[in-house]
Amino acid sequence: MALIPERRLSRRAVFLAAGGLLAGCSRQPEAGGVRLRLATGPAGAVYRRIGGALAEQVSQHVPGATMTTVPSGASTDNIRMLRAGEVHLGLTSLDALITTDGRGPDGLSAVCRLYDSHLHLVVMASSPIDEFADLDGRRVSLGARDSGTEFTSLRVLELGEVDTDGRYLSQAESAAALRDGGIDAMFSLTGVPTPAITELAQRHPIRLIPMTEQAGALITAFPGPYTPATIPATAYAGVPAVRTVAVPNVLLVRDDLPDDLVYAITDTIFTHTRTITSASRDAADAVPEAWQINVRTAISTASVRLHPGAAAWFRDRKR
Repeated sequence: MALIPERRLSRRAVFLAAGGLLAGCSRQPEAGGVRLRLATGPAGAVYRRIGGALAEQVSQHVPGATMTTVPSGASTDNIRMLRAGEVHLGLTSLDALITTDGRGPDGLSAVCRLYDSHLHLVVMASSPIDEFADLDGRRVSLGARDSGTEFTSLRVLELGEVDTDGRYLSQAESAAALRDGGIDAMFSLTGVPTPAITELAQRHPIRLIPMTEQAGALITAFPGPYTPATIPATAYAGVPAVRTVAVPNVLLVRDDLPDDLVYAITDTIFTHTRTITSASRDAADAVPEAWQINVRTAISTASVRLHPGAAAWFRDRKR
């Protein structure tokens, strides 16, 4: 592991570099340091938990920097806040970020790829829904507003020419509504396993609907952010393995964040976060998705370019 040059971690360098470039953000650097804002997600979401873990590590290990989290609707809301200058960093699914012609965003770049989410389509075991086309006319949760689940589920429904009675519910709300008969199916773009579905499967028999054809349609229509994937049989009690699509999640940053500061943040992610998440593997508040963070896949951000500070860290690591 390459060590960060001392100049990159200087408190004075972090403060001076950030002070003049982040005037559009709502919180300014205080004497002796800079305050960073990270857009995460709604209560109970993986983004909220993993964002909190990242913010804690940056605050502890980047001299002169303090990072706080900002709750949000998730992916598309985070992109909006970044572009508006309301936050410095944000979490998003890769498909919500790449334009329909495959280009990366203007004004934003990636620190790294974090973990992959899998698109779940969940029904109760007794449901008459056996395949994707059976969703037509049904009450289906499309995820919370401004979430990655909403973005991807609307895409896959449009490609499949399926018209649903869409509802906008969080993961926990979706699971409760499915259990109580308020909806017929739920989409969830999330890590595997995800708590809301795990808890539902432990108490009530459920099924996952295969989406092999839908995965292929997404990959063909929108090259770059999608890959075929499998939710394994070990993920949820009594649920066989099923084919679906996976979407990477990335940590985004505004292009005007100083290179040295992003370098230090990148080093923190790969030097400290893995150690802590591995140590908390058996803890009640563990974040399984964080175990996927690794240097080998971190630069795989499709057409979204790495921030120069992050790119420099990955180059230095190879020396």
